[in-house]
Amino acid sequence: MPKSKSQKKEILANLEEKLRQMKSAVFVNFSGIPVKEIDDLRNKCKEEGVEYIVSKKTLLKKALVDNGFKDANNYGFDGEVATIFGFTDEVAPARLIKKFSKSNENMKIVSGILEGVFIDATKVVALSKLPSRDELIAKVVGSIAAPLSGMVNVLQGNIRNFVYVLSAIRDKKL
Repeated sequence: MPKSKSQKKEILANLEEKLRQMKSAVFVNFSGIPVKEIDDLRNKCKEEGVEYIVSKKTLLKKALVDNGFKDANNYGFDGEVATIFGFTDEVAPARLIKKFSKSNENMKIVSGILEGVFIDATKVVALSKLPSRDELIAKVVGSIAAPLSGMVNVLQGNIRNFVYVLSAIRDKKL
């Protein structure tokens, strides 16, 4: 059923707002995927804190152009295109779609946006292989803590050796 002009304006305003708030976005072609699997993907998106939106390509292109992406017509939006927005983790949309596309060959990554720049499908796939933000933070904290724990072990070693010496003296006298 065709959308009214007011519905299209509302959808366009929603897309423009999402494009302003996002940290990254991935555009996918979902032609030939059953509705049940798309619903499963939507649920996974909600769990990961990303948003899956399907809109008309003309509205998507207009929203992109209005947000400063002048070459939006050159990014291969063929077939049915959905947009997955990431608002907190830049890697989450790419990782989620890559994981979903392993079990679903019909899901094809078209392109994406990272830090306000369009990226092609190969860069989206490379982005999907990066660890999540939480994993990276944990690695940094571990790297910072490693020298400190080593120093604690060294300091405890002196006390431990002193106790061993006292224990040896006691055993020798008994």
